[in-house]
Amino acid sequence: MPVPVNAVTGFSAALADATRPLVGMWACSGSPLVAEICAGSGLDWLLIDAEHSPNGLESLLAQLQAVAGYPIVPVVRPPVLDPVIIKQYLDLGAQNLLIPMVDTADDARLAVSSIHYPPRGMRGVGSALARASRWNRIDNYLDRAGDFLSVTVQIESTTAVANLRDITAVDGVSAVFIGPSDLAASMGLLGQQDHPDVVDVVERCIRTVASFGKPVGVNAFAEPLARRYLAAGADFILVGADVALLARGSEQLATAYINDAENTRPGSAPTQSY
Repeated sequence: MPVPVNAVTGFSAALADATRPLVGMWACSGSPLVAEICAGSGLDWLLIDAEHSPNGLESLLAQLQAVAGYPIVPVVRPPVLDPVIIKQYLDLGAQNLLIPMVDTADDARLAVSSIHYPPRGMRGVGSALARASRWNRIDNYLDRAGDFLSVTVQIESTTAVANLRDITAVDGVSAVFIGPSDLAASMGLLGQQDHPDVVDVVERCIRTVASFGKPVGVNAFAEPLARRYLAAGADFILVGADVALLARGSEQLATAYINDAENTRPGSAPTQSY
């Protein structure tokens, strides 16, 4: 006899219940093991990225399974706003999606439509075959699926900033996330996420979204910027990435231990340069 399974609390509920900003990190390595290590960190949410990371359906599935037993909310970012890709991610069991490059209200409406079954949306019906419904072990999944899902739209261009009020107002948009890296590039300030003009736009976006009563988040790896955006009213934030932590940590080890002057073997002559 099938065992009823309750779906995990989604990102929208976590944001609604939070008494402080939710702090998270990126999982970009494509590794279920690394994702599980991050899931046990004590952070609030984990963004499993498929836009700039080597993730396919199988690796996403493995990571969702790896983090499922931990008190962290997984959010998955597809590479593009595509209803077919979104359908596949939802069937894998992703409940919270962060949609990149949402520039207009029409983009936002397409994102919302992509996560819902008809008549509200266009999601294809294959729940009996999918982990999303735990293979029909979640009671009344087709009727209740929308209750488990959230869609966060990512604002990362000057076009999106210009359309921010219309985007935020779209019914079904759960939250808005600001991406300063691409935003800076679209402003002609490539690689300058901390430029005063970029910071000013981000803070104005935070205030605009907040005025609609919707949660707003931002990406900020540099702690001073992260603290500033939290003080400006960000409800959720990403402050690091698995691959960046490994890269910087391994570099620190190399700096600490590979030093010719300190590590010359006893009895050996120091290296000479000419």
